[in-house]
Amino acid sequence: MTAVPFTALPGLAGSPAFSPDGSRIAFAWSPAKTNGRNSSDLYVKTLGSETLLRLTQHPLTSLSPAWSPDGTKIGFYRQAGSDSGIYVIPALGGPGKKLHSTQDLWTSTISWSPDGKWIAFPDVAPDENQTRIYLIATESLVIRRIPKDPMCSAEGNPAFSHDAQYLAYWCFRNDYEAAIYSFPLPNGKPKMIAAFWAAPSGLTWSADNKKLVYSRWKGHFSHELGEVSVANGSAKRLALDGNSPAVSLNGDKLAYGSLSTPSNLWRRDLLHPDAPAVEVIPSSRAQYDGQYSPAGKRIAFASLRSGQQGVWISDEDGSNLVQISDPDDVSGSPQCAPDGDKIAFDSFPGDRWQIYVTDVAEGKPRKLATNVSSIIRPSWSRDGNWIYFVSDAPGSEGVHHCPALGGDATLLSREIHGFNPQESFDGKAVYFAIAGPAATMLKKSSCARAARPWARYQLSMNRFACSMAKCGNSPRAGSISSLPRNPDPSDTLNSPPS
Repeated sequence: MTAVPFTALPGLAGSPAFSPDGSRIAFAWSPAKTNGRNSSDLYVKTLGSETLLRLTQHPLTSLSPAWSPDGTKIGFYRQAGSDSGIYVIPALGGPGKKLHSTQDLWTSTISWSPDGKWIAFPDVAPDENQTRIYLIATESLVIRRIPKDPMCSAEGNPAFSHDAQYLAYWCFRNDYEAAIYSFPLPNGKPKMIAAFWAAPSGLTWSADNKKLVYSRWKGHFSHELGEVSVANGSAKRLALDGNSPAVSLNGDKLAYGSLSTPSNLWRRDLLHPDAPAVEVIPSSRAQYDGQYSPAGKRIAFASLRSGQQGVWISDEDGSNLVQISDPDDVSGSPQCAPDGDKIAFDSFPGDRWQIYVTDVAEGKPRKLATNVSSIIRPSWSRDGNWIYFVSDAPGSEGVHHCPALGGDATLLSREIHGFNPQESFDGKAVYFAIAGPAATMLKKSSCARAARPWARYQLSMNRFACSMAKCGNSPRAGSISSLPRNPDPSDTLNSPPS
């Protein structure tokens, strides 16, 4: 299986959709950020040609296209505040038409039925504050909602089968578990096909309607592609990394988005600021969250160098690379303990996010045992006796801390969107960031706590300090690739849990 680039445009290109005859692809492209955000317009490009046809002239934060069955029109979701909704525009250019207003969703994919009569789309249900799947009649503009399965807290990524008999979609059970469902049209009962421990990012049907091709997040700006049998729910990973898959109508091509993240670890001499930065640990894969140990003799960082996001350490010059997280689990957010001998990090072993601590000398990760689940973003107290973290488990949302050797956690703040908690230098407060709708804010909460009952853990409440350095990055470029649909039969994925 060989992928060839369909676009090599600067900026971010994604959300591909094949024309009915398979000769063209509609996609969203953001050449550059506007006011710090990616803003895309809708384009069409013929396979084998570099000529672009721009269809919209109003850059949008989120845009997802779908072709009409006759190839004359393209529908798309437009995120534009009060103007957000479902639109249709001529495939060869011309003025667009708004079919229906929706909530201002961050992202939304749509699907046009093969008979041309319906467009499926997600929108926020007025009585639930969660997204549900709706159908809009393209002629009468009548709206109907598909039946809700009680296991689904939200729904998204609708996709009509090519024979118009079924509508598939992702059912979001919680932040980490999702399932693919199939709804028999027009008035059937939704049925689960397969469940996954992952965050989905795309869904489409194979040409023969026997399989569904999906994409799901597997690490820092990294997604994997797979396919699942509609008949028995067996899943198989494709030998590709990408998101937002699209299959041509005759089944001979697969298009998908692929992020290029030229993120790596660099070092700059603070005593000689004019000296050029030096790349410390070269890699063709993205690397981030780099942190020196307190003594400066070791570097801990997250990397995709093995194909899966994991936590690695090296000597200060980048030599002696060792992975300290389980190579089978997505892991990140490494934090060095004050003594430099231990590293805490978060990991997803298959059910929910947990925090692990690895003794560098032993090299074996140990799970942080506490009474709160779904925990991420660890950070240490200055004496190394406590670990701060964030949880989004129902009923336990917020910022917590617990003993570094394990034990019951104490809730410090109920801010459900808080992250990266850091202790103040005097040990009296913990600071953390809040992701707001328009900006990231800094907040603080008291971190007063009782002394541990064991003498060796008696704490002096005024002797804490924060010791951490974070390095974030964002994707710089995105591209779309297309390739023949011939998956490697040996590249399989274990059957998902039911």
